[in-house]
Amino acid sequence: MIYGYARVSTKKQLNGNSLEEQVIKLEQEGCASIIQEQYTGSTTDRPKFDALLDLLQTGDKLVVTKLDRFARNVTEGIDVIRKLFAKGVKVHVLNVGLLEDTAMGNFFLTTLLAVAELERSMIIERTQAGKEIARTKNGFKDGRPAKYNRHQLDHAMGLLAAGNSYNEVEKMTTISKSTLVRYKRASGK
Repeated sequence: MIYGYARVSTKKQLNGNSLEEQVIKLEQEGCASIIQEQYTGSTTDRPKFDALLDLLQTGDKLVVTKLDRFARNVTEGIDVIRKLFAKGVKVHVLNVGLLEDTAMGNFFLTTLLAVAELERSMIIERTQAGKEIARTKNGFKDGRPAKYNRHQLDHAMGLLAAGNSYNEVEKMTTISKSTLVRYKRASGK
């Protein structure tokens, strides 16, 4: 059986890496079952991927669109692919080709995974360098910007104090109940 695996780090991922684009490509390759997951490539804890690896049997083929969808860490990638080879599972990376359990295939695999890991490390370095530059500028605030200002939150707290329920205040202010509860707890109001 031919299985496909599609993974994104974030729901906003674009440029050929969105879940939709990956699924279309995997369907075109004849995948009978396509497993989709949103997990960052830096974590090895991917429940759906792990379940898929356990499901694969001799003669099956695992298809991914790009090697970095499969693994970004050289050691993990080689380990997983070698385990699949030992089970008799074929691995097809669409932008690379069919990976084979041969000396040349293993060399090619190691080289590709090393390049993917290098690319990921360079992205992290560029992101950190950009943050360092941003920190030197006036008005820089680390993290996400606040969605609501203090005046809006205090107004919502006043509505709660006046006897309105969280659900009523949420409807009136569009501030979620969880945000209201968190702000109330933090402010002691």
